[in-house]
Amino acid sequence: MRGVPTLVAPTVPYGSLASREQPVLPAGDGLLLRPWAVDDAPAVLAAYQDPGVRRWHARGMDSVAEAEEQLDAWRAGWAAEREVGWAVVDAVGGELLGRAGLKLLNFDDGTAHVAYWTVPAARGRGVAPRAVAAMTAWAFDAAGFQRLELGHAVANTGSCRVAEKTGFVLEGVRRSVWQLDDGRHDAHLHARLRP
Repeated sequence: MRGVPTLVAPTVPYGSLASREQPVLPAGDGLLLRPWAVDDAPAVLAAYQDPGVRRWHARGMDSVAEAEEQLDAWRAGWAAEREVGWAVVDAVGGELLGRAGLKLLNFDDGTAHVAYWTVPAARGRGVAPRAVAAMTAWAFDAAGFQRLELGHAVANTGSCRVAEKTGFVLEGVRRSVWQLDDGRHDAHLHARLRP
């Protein structure tokens, strides 16, 4: 069965990401978002050993092989148009400072979910807000998404500050929505609409 035809064209055309190279995005003040590389595995593994990163993730990694597997998945996400991920790096030295990504891409409705983390040395320097702002501008202006959502555990006040600094409006609380290693968590739902 072929399915019932849609009456509405997709907001973001299918194939519009996979048909081009993933861009490198400048994020100001010596910050760059670039596609993930194979040799990022040791730095990604180190980031996932940090209690601040592990605290808010349901999955971890304990070996370079697991980090390489995750990098393969992040890189494959672009071609499959399932997710988009960037390494957030120092533009001069190339040091990994964090991750910025869009997941749960919905081309029909033009929506996606924002994800990010920063390594300890990058915190408090405006890295996450600049990375999220650069990625958001790309998502709206270049890719054509209409709505981006940013969710975080209510107790994750740092992520709430990132959302507020980057114009993501708090829309509500999703009760008991996330299972983390210490139990269930309520989550804030923030969103931005294409200007």
